[in-house]
Amino acid sequence: MGFATHLGPWLLGTVKETTGTTAGTIRNTGATTVTQTGTMTVNTTTAATIAVLPAGAQITNIFVDITTAFAGSTGNTITIQTAGGTALATVGSASTTPLAVGRATTTLSGTNIATLLNVGSTDLVVQVIYACAGTASGGAAQVTIQYVVKSADGTQYPVSA
Repeated sequence: MGFATHLGPWLLGTVKETTGTTAGTIRNTGATTVTQTGTMTVNTTTAATIAVLPAGAQITNIFVDITTAFAGSTGNTITIQTAGGTALATVGSASTTPLAVGRATTTLSGTNIATLLNVGSTDLVVQVIYACAGTASGGAAQVTIQYVVKSADGTQYPVSA
């Protein structure tokens, strides 16, 4: 239990359309936040698909929980990217050794803010890749992408009646 399939955004709240300026008549609907999770290891040195986000979704956060330390000798980097290779977020850097067990600090890519705000009019394949400048050893992580379900054009609210 726990998985649900539905089309389009869920709109939650009691007032779908705004009819005034008083609480109870002002729109109070919002879209559902959901997650998809995939795993990776030190052997994920080529892009591996971890999620497919629905068209129009807004990425709100990406979590990387390291379950086994990535102990590369001269740096460790985990990149979360689109199938086209556009970086959405990174963990670590060329100078980071090792990536320790725990929730890693994830840096969302500000240069790709448009993709984070709206993944586009078609579903977005999200991949993960691990890189190490030196000798890699150990390493396993769970990557969770949190996003808001929206209409395929990125809108969150229905058109007013």
